[in-house]
Amino acid sequence: MHIETDLVHFGRDAEKQFGFVNTPAYRGSTVVHRTLASLEAAMLAHPHSSDFIYGLLGTPNSRELEGLLAQLDGGAGAVVVQSGLAAVHIALAANLSHGDHVLMVDTTYGPTRRICDAVLTRMGVSTTYYNPSIGADIAAHFQPNTKLIYMESPGSLTFEVQDVRAISEVARARGVLSVVDSTWAPALYCKPLALGVDYVVRALTKYEGGSSDLLLGAVIARTPELLRTVKLYADDLGSLAHPEDCVLCLRGMRSLAVRLQHHATSTMTVARWLQSRAEVVRVFYPALETDSSHALWKRDFTGATGLFSVELRPTSREGVARMLDGMRYFRMGYSWGGYESLMILADPNRVRTASDWRADGPLLRLHIGLEHTDDLIEDLSNGFARLA
Repeated sequence: MHIETDLVHFGRDAEKQFGFVNTPAYRGSTVVHRTLASLEAAMLAHPHSSDFIYGLLGTPNSRELEGLLAQLDGGAGAVVVQSGLAAVHIALAANLSHGDHVLMVDTTYGPTRRICDAVLTRMGVSTTYYNPSIGADIAAHFQPNTKLIYMESPGSLTFEVQDVRAISEVARARGVLSVVDSTWAPALYCKPLALGVDYVVRALTKYEGGSSDLLLGAVIARTPELLRTVKLYADDLGSLAHPEDCVLCLRGMRSLAVRLQHHATSTMTVARWLQSRAEVVRVFYPALETDSSHALWKRDFTGATGLFSVELRPTSREGVARMLDGMRYFRMGYSWGGYESLMILADPNRVRTASDWRADGPLLRLHIGLEHTDDLIEDLSNGFARLA
């Protein structure tokens, strides 16, 4: 099946649900068995594919969502957990021990950096940050105890596309695990496992959920052995996603292909309009031919989503505040991937140590929602008038 068809049909079985199209939420902790033999057989079998044992180890809803995610990414399986950040933590900590070393991309999500600097250091794990454009030259940063390379492509705030294929090849040749946060592009637009990585991290809070009303994350693994590592760690943390959140995410994913197409078309329209504005120095959006990451994006991605940034010409903070405070449709708020448009003021220098960020003017991060582009452009035009 094509991926669009998988999104609609995979994992649903109306015959098992009395003819209802959607699987209901299985709220519950206790799972009863009629015989001692049945219970003991379930305990001895694989805890994530056998009969259900306990709500914390899996429900029909979590297994349906995990199965769909693995199918879309081409993985051996997935684990869904309570947030995107929980997925980041599990992908890292499940594979690291005291004395290990991590190579972390400098343009990573801010809270991921905090995991490295606060949580992993307490575990006795060291981190080296690297420039996102390094490619195969990542080999120069290897240490004898390097256990894992973490990528995020495109990167946070300025959207540099990494050469995931080259970095993964270097890692595999040295027996080092590779992980990529691919939240920006759902599997419909990028399949990092096919590029050679071992794990994909996705914040399902974003486009998969699509309505800004859930917190959910997933780790998709390349092999059954890699899957078992993160599954058991997630079990030990008690971090399995709530069944109702899985239901909401599955509902969102059924329409994911249609929504992404709208996001992509609208975003390109707005991004090109912004390029024409005198107030704008640069637009950071890999799908634009003028973007420095465009060639890699074109090689590894089949589409682009609604998140990007713009660098403005030098202006006062008061001017930026006037612009943002008066927006009608673009609201200020973190996260993204929902139906609404968002815009925030960002400062990459606050969260980077291995790559220089040089800009004379402020950086704005935008998410283009499902509104009509004429209304969004008018809102931005009025905002630029206030900026002046």
